[in-house]
Amino acid sequence: MPQSFNKDPDAVLDFAINWEVWLSDDIITASTWIVPSGITKDSDTFHDFLTVIWLSGGTAGETYTLVNHIVTDEARTEDRSIFVTVKGM
Repeated sequence: MPQSFNKDPDAVLDFAINWEVWLSDDIITASTWIVPSGITKDSDTFHDFLTVIWLSGGTAGETYTLVNHIVTDEARTEDRSIFVTVKGM
């Protein structure tokens, strides 16, 4: 089941996907995030089995679907989505 998160439009926060169970002994060698317009990707990173994206902005009341595409050392590829809902005051 995809992860769902909330953020304030003024917040700059990190959101992560832990791929450890799915990867077993494999590791991530590349990670790409697909981010819809309306919310800003400030940066992203990955290490072994964890991918992280930093987000800012967004419109209050909107839910954004972000897709993380990974490639592993053993040539696996996979996509996972997270949902970020921007909550206003």
